[in-house]
Amino acid sequence: MASASLGEGLSCSICLSLYTEPVTLTCGHSFCRDCIVTALETQKASGKVYSCSESRKEYPNHPLQEKNRKLSNTVNNFTAMQQEKPEVQCTFCVDAPVPAIKTCQHCETSMCDKHLAAHNKTVDHVLVEPTSSFISKKCSIHKKILEYYCSEDSTCLCVSCCLVGTHNGHQVELLEEASEKKKEELRHVLKKMAPYEERIQSLQDHKRNAQEKAADEKRRVTALFEDFRRQLEVHEMKVLNEITRQEEQISQAVSDCIQHLETQGGELSRKMARIEKMCNMTDPIAVLQDPESDTADQDMEEPSLPDLNDFLIFLELKKSITELITQIKSKVDSSLPKKTHLLLDEDTAHDDLDVYNDFRSISVSTSHGRPHSQKRFITFPQVMSRESFSSGRHYWEVEVDDHNGDWHVGVSYPSIEREGDESGIGNNNKSWSFRSENDKRFAYHNYFEILSLNPQSTFRRLGMYLDYEAGRLSFYQVDDAFSHLHTFSATFTEPLHAAFYVSYDGWVMILP
Repeated sequence: MASASLGEGLSCSICLSLYTEPVTLTCGHSFCRDCIVTALETQKASGKVYSCSESRKEYPNHPLQEKNRKLSNTVNNFTAMQQEKPEVQCTFCVDAPVPAIKTCQHCETSMCDKHLAAHNKTVDHVLVEPTSSFISKKCSIHKKILEYYCSEDSTCLCVSCCLVGTHNGHQVELLEEASEKKKEELRHVLKKMAPYEERIQSLQDHKRNAQEKAADEKRRVTALFEDFRRQLEVHEMKVLNEITRQEEQISQAVSDCIQHLETQGGELSRKMARIEKMCNMTDPIAVLQDPESDTADQDMEEPSLPDLNDFLIFLELKKSITELITQIKSKVDSSLPKKTHLLLDEDTAHDDLDVYNDFRSISVSTSHGRPHSQKRFITFPQVMSRESFSSGRHYWEVEVDDHNGDWHVGVSYPSIEREGDESGIGNNNKSWSFRSENDKRFAYHNYFEILSLNPQSTFRRLGMYLDYEAGRLSFYQVDDAFSHLHTFSATFTEPLHAAFYVSYDGWVMILP
C-alpha cells in the first residue's frame, strides 16, 4: 500500500506514468520532459496561451523548464526498489494472495501477519524481510544460512566457513552488526553528499532567478524603447508638420496670385489690344502722348512669392531631437541608482592616515597622535565612511593613484576587527575588497583570493555598485571605457560602510 501511494506521488499528471526526465515549471508543478514539451507545442500550434497542464497558470512566454534532479533521483530509487523487491506472497494463504511481512530462512517460507503469529518461536529461526530468493541467503559451499561477515575478505559466511573454511582465524562479526556499521558509513557518505545536492539546487535556483530577472529586464527595456519610438514618432510628426505648413503657405500664395491674374484677365486683354494698336500707329506724337503707355509695364510686374524655408525646418528638427534626447536621458537616469555622496569618518582613520579637509581624500604620512578610539584602525592604514547602508541601491566612484603604492577599496561591517591581521579589508568574513598590489588586481574576501587580474592598462577611476537586498557588490573600471571587474554575492546581515586602504606611497579620493 505504501509503495502504491508513493508511486502515485511520482507519476506525471499527463501520461499517468512514473516521471521520465522530470522537469519543473516556475509554478512548482512537475511533468515528464516530453509530455510538457508536447503539451506546450500543441498550445502554440492552436494559438492558445501557454499554461501549466495541472494548475492552468498562464505564461506570456514559453515557460522555463528546470530539470528536477531530486525528483529524478527519487523516481530512479523507487524503480530500483520495485525491481529489487517484488511483492512476496504468504506461503500459507492459498485461497487468496496476501502480502508477506517476514520470511523464515530456516523454514524457507514467507508469512503474513496472521501466520507469523502462529510460527514456532521456540526454535531459533532467523526472520528476514520478505524474499523469494533463498539461495542468496545461504552459503554456496555448505548450504547453511549466512550469519557472519568477514571484514578482511568483505564476504558473508556461515558457521562452517568460520570454523573449518578458508576464513578460519579471520576477524568476523554478526551480519546485523556489520550491516549497522555499513549503514553508518553510508549515512556519513550521504551527509557529505548532501551539501553538493544543496549546492546544485542553489545553482539551479540562481539560474532560474537570473532567467526570471533577465525576462523582467527584457520587458522593461522593450517597454522603454517602445516609449522612445512613440516619442520619436511624435517629434517626427512635428518636423513633418512644419514642412507641410510651409508647403501649404507656398501653395496658398501661388493660388492667390493665379486667382488675382484670372480676375484681371479682361483688363489685361484690353491693355494688350491697346498696346498692339499703338505698336501699329504711324504717328509718333500720338504714341508718345498716349497716357496708358507709361503704366503698361507697371501692371506686368512679377509678384513676390514665398519659398521653402529649409533653415526653419532645420531649427524645428534640432529642437525636436534635443527634446527627445532630454526625455530619453531623463527616463534612463530615473532607472539608475543616484550617485551616493560619501564622507570619510576620521574617528576610524589609522593614526598614519592623512584625511584631507574635504573628508574625501586620504594618503599616508607620519603619525598624527590621534586619540585612541574603539572605532580606529590600529594595524592597517584604513578608514571607513561616515555613511552606512542597510537597504537600497547605491553607487559611488573613487580615483586612485595606480602608479605608486597599493590600494584597497570595498565595504565593511562596523563590527570588523580594528587590530590584527584579520582587521584588513577583505581579510575576514565581514568585509569585501578589490585590491591593487604589485601591479596585479585581486577580488578578496575572508582571506581568500576570489579573482586575480593582470590589467592591460592603468586604473584611474573605479565605480562601486551596492544592491543591499539583492546581496550584490560590483566593481567597475570607469576610465575611458566602462567595464565590469567583479561582483560579490552575499547575504548582508549588518549595515555596510565604504572602506579604503592605501600604502605609504599611494592615495585614494572619493569623487563628488
